Amino acid sequence: MLGEAFVDAGYDVHTFEVVPPSRTADPAVTVAFPDPTAFDVIVPLGARWPVYDDALRSAWVGAESELVREAAAAGVPTLGVCFGGQLLAQAFGGSVSRSDTPEIGWYDVESDRHDVIPAGPWFEWHFDRWTIPPGATEICRTATTSQAFTLGRSVALQFHPELDPALLEGWLDDDREAGEAELAGRTHDELRTRTAELHDDAAHRIRRLVQGFLTYTARQPCPSS
Repeated sequence: MLGEAFVDAGYDVHTFEVVPPSRTADPAVTVAFPDPTAFDVIVPLGARWPVYDDALRSAWVGAESELVREAAAAGVPTLGVCFGGQLLAQAFGGSVSRSDTPEIGWYDVESDRHDVIPAGPWFEWHFDRWTIPPGATEICRTATTSQAFTLGRSVALQFHPELDPALLEGWLDDDREAGEAELAGRTHDELRTRTAELHDDAAHRIRRLVQGFLTYTARQPCPSS
């Protein structure tokens, strides 16, 4: 749904796969990322590995961290989602670590900036949490975890606004052995039911989120100004 929201806002969407499925068990691959300044917006998405893994930081996480720093220096708006938000936190001097309380399922997210990120239930699937970088402003949170911050022309999200029933099924298939949902006290059927109930509303709010992100970042000064 995130790509659809950007298309609705007038953007062409190009995707870039970092770790191919064949390397899921051995994800420390060497990656040549595209030049971030060739794009109007970049959107680092989720991943199944921790952003603070040393082997990955020496490989593609380090390279992607440099990519988001180059984007920031050039004034390219960046929207980080879950792992992508944690990447922004770590790349700009915050920290990311294992959380005492995992969040999996739909959670009420409180927003200080409804013009940027609408409040309401958003889908979560994460075991890590961040501390925000120096100079950043936290604008969203749940009862236990920071959920969004702004930093210049970057916005980081801890939740997954893109979640729809089809995407959820893929995640649940991957979860059959790990049992992550059970660790958070959720069953797969509960996640399916709640997602079906909230899908239409989330599809509407994700378009407000993308428009809010684009409007907010467009108003921020370029680094050179």
